[in-house]
Amino acid sequence: MDKEKIQTAVKMILEAIGEDVGREGLRDTPKRVADMYEEIFSGINMDPSSLLTTFITKNKDEMVLVKDIALYSM
Repeated sequence: MDKEKIQTAVKMILEAIGEDVGREGLRDTPKRVADMYEEIFSGINMDPSSLLTTFITKNKDEMVLVKDIALYSM
């Protein structure tokens, strides 16, 4: 992932909409956005089967509940 390129793009977008990218509230925004993209897209080249396990139970009719799983949609 090219975080420098992402930071440049975010800075350009902010400038294009008329924002002062040097002001205190926006100064670190390009880096924050690049960090967020790195986290959100961290699994983009991963094989899901390396993290997931399928299991089969016999004679069970109970619901399996899994919660607190982060999900991002882009």
